[in-house]
Amino acid sequence: MFSAVSRALVALLPFLASPILAAEITDAAGRVVDVELPARRVIVGEARQVHVIAALKGEHTFDTIVGWRDDLVKKDPDSYHAYVEHFPAIADLPRFGYVPQGDFDLESAIALQPDVITLNLEAAKVAKEVGFEDKAAAAGIKVVYLDFRLDPDKNTEKSIDILGKLFGASDRADAFKAYRRAEIARVTDRLAGVKDLKRPKVFIERAPGISGENNCCRTFGPYNFGKMVDQAGGDNIANGIITTTFGDLNPEQLVVSDPDHVIVTGSNWAAESDINQFVSVGRGADLAAAREKLSSLMTRTPFPEVKAVKNGAVHAVWHQFYGAPYEFVPIQQFAKWFHPELFADLDPEQTFRDFHEKFLPVTYKTGYFVSLDKGVN
Repeated sequence: MFSAVSRALVALLPFLASPILAAEITDAAGRVVDVELPARRVIVGEARQVHVIAALKGEHTFDTIVGWRDDLVKKDPDSYHAYVEHFPAIADLPRFGYVPQGDFDLESAIALQPDVITLNLEAAKVAKEVGFEDKAAAAGIKVVYLDFRLDPDKNTEKSIDILGKLFGASDRADAFKAYRRAEIARVTDRLAGVKDLKRPKVFIERAPGISGENNCCRTFGPYNFGKMVDQAGGDNIANGIITTTFGDLNPEQLVVSDPDHVIVTGSNWAAESDINQFVSVGRGADLAAAREKLSSLMTRTPFPEVKAVKNGAVHAVWHQFYGAPYEFVPIQQFAKWFHPELFADLDPEQTFRDFHEKFLPVTYKTGYFVSLDKGVN
């Protein structure tokens, strides 16, 4: 039997093995934050950040996480269940709401005595205005902003580095970044070698079929999925029209542009949707059911008039790629859709399976993409 002193020493071993160092971090909002590294207790203010944390920490992903936002279970339940299956105890991990919606219970968060709360960059404006940052600071909690969504080019690697520091996994962060760069380069380097590359016109629709009237055409500007289209050798028809990360394209513009490919983003939004017309793709998705939903979405105005729909060049991609630095996978898949002969040897499915085996504690399951066969519409 251990003595009380022995048990205390065992409990301290993780901290003794990783000496705590005072450091400065410049977060995605440009704020310089004084922190002690690695953090010992972290509240993950957007649970989908676990897609990165898991790549850095593997079997130790949840060792220092004491709470997280409720977005994974609501917006990405297939991934949530994968992690609960592997780490059953996280089913009881305290959950928090979203700061911009005013339902993040800061008092309950303070009671967990975290060192750090990570938030996504789009929460920064409201967090400052409502005094969230000041109240957290008064309780000795550091707020650190990350960004994988608004301006990935600028902030993705910075945010991976920050998480690497917070979780004591900087070497692993470097390996993750190198892997990601190499997999993107498999597409971009080959495209760069093609003289007079013909880029097909592409329309990518953001999350249709969740709620409301389900009208067209929410899309992406030159960032996020819009940038992925360009990197994969496509011509995003919203370029020059939508200058922000997201925006609404006039349906008439869609008809005038007459894209060669239509891509919609989808996920398992059953917990939030009031109309359930979305395309449910993601880990372990039923692709036959997803294809039916995708076909149904293409009956909306003005899609039947569009060349891509007439030709069956219609696809769906897992929406959650837009908030995690796994974009090398859709870039590879888009490249195969846009330039099938040039990328005949590329296997995005194998790429993502390989990434899981190298970096993630959960097993891989297919289901992240679906396409309509030619002539379906």
